[in-house]
Amino acid sequence: MEPPPKTASSGAGVTRPGAGRVDAVGSLPRRTQVLLVGDTATDTYITLDPGVAHLIGSDRERLLALDFGAKVPYESTITIEAGGNAANAAVACARLGLDVAITTYVGADQLGRDVVAALHRERVDTSLVRLDRSSPTNRHFVLRLGGERTILVHHEPYSYHWPHLRPTEIPAWIYLSSIGRDAAGYEDEIADWLEANPAVALAFQPGTYQIARGAVALERLYRRSALLVCNREEAAAIGGGEPGDDVGDLLDLLHALGPPSVVVTDAAAGAYASDAAGRYEVPIYPDDSPVVDRTGAGDAFAATVLAELVLGRGLAGALLRAPVNAMSVVHELGTQAGLLDGAGIESRLERAPAGYGVHPLGAQRGPGQA
Repeated sequence: MEPPPKTASSGAGVTRPGAGRVDAVGSLPRRTQVLLVGDTATDTYITLDPGVAHLIGSDRERLLALDFGAKVPYESTITIEAGGNAANAAVACARLGLDVAITTYVGADQLGRDVVAALHRERVDTSLVRLDRSSPTNRHFVLRLGGERTILVHHEPYSYHWPHLRPTEIPAWIYLSSIGRDAAGYEDEIADWLEANPAVALAFQPGTYQIARGAVALERLYRRSALLVCNREEAAAIGGGEPGDDVGDLLDLLHALGPPSVVVTDAAAGAYASDAAGRYEVPIYPDDSPVVDRTGAGDAFAATVLAELVLGRGLAGALLRAPVNAMSVVHELGTQAGLLDGAGIESRLERAPAGYGVHPLGAQRGPGQA
């Protein structure tokens, strides 16, 4: 896609009543293929010492136990400057060759500047990042024990405001993901803008607070979505079913909200997808290497689906490639270290075991087929 000429635009700050000043890093310099929307955070990974951290309970209801009131040693720590669903997806799309930008809020502090620098290094346009002088940058803490993790999350109450985009700044796709609990007005602004710009496609990967708001409250966003991506438990919560329901029924519930293309991930069982052309399933990409960290696998999967759709693969082609990127992410520490470029995904597909592939949902398969 050839971008239109760059346009000049003011970088003036935005002030809202009762809030501190919010400064724009700049304005979007050209039309992008995907504009990602959602909260970012600095992620600190703390690898716990298995000698002092313990798991209690069954697989479904496990608890992480640490000595209360004690000084608890840990093994190591690393920091990912620009984490969060939208940032992870932005980096994934950029590595797959898309022209991407992100609109998000960070504090006007060193962590916020680190977020901008990290995204810039990944060729993500940061012109629509807002530096909020009244709130600090979000920080998340990932407590790792073996291949599993517990994430301590916090969303600052930013003064969210949808940016004004000139006609030449309007992207082909909006990718909307997790935003803080106080963003209802912001989500309404996004819905208003999408209704005023029907040529823009919406990919929706709802976050915890968005799912908690309910499908009725976000009815306009679900109805406007061209692509909806979530996991099986989230699909049940969004559509009003149960996680154990037949996956075809869950897909029906999500389609009833409006999205013509729906993808539901299901952990080790793989993923399912549905559009006007058919219904599909795909296993996880097989790899015997030990899992290092599962954080970010869902973002890698969702972003790869969108990127492949933008690149013209179609839903089945996107579903074939998304598990490859998700697999790569879980074998590295952090949400972005394992993200692949297009050549990396194709190389792994060429080496895929016999039987790996996308199949019609519920189809009978022969011996040795995945």
